[in-house]
Amino acid sequence: MSDPIIASKSPLAVEVEAGKTVYWCSCGRSAKQPFCDGSHKGTEFAPIAHTPETSGTVYFCGCKHSKTAPLCDGSHTKL
Repeated sequence: MSDPIIASKSPLAVEVEAGKTVYWCSCGRSAKQPFCDGSHKGTEFAPIAHTPETSGTVYFCGCKHSKTAPLCDGSHTKL
């Protein structure tokens, strides 16, 4: 598997709504970071669905290397 493109070396804060599914970009190619816009087509990457249980601020991974994807785990500090 090839490495994803690093879209950001910091987490991306987004206000989410409980129960509303969003699709996180795992390839780093999307122009709508941190969400998928279909730019992964033709690659081995696929978006990851995230359905929050509560509304509020969520910190999505921007570097695409998080072990807890789609959420940030601090991996960007080691890049």
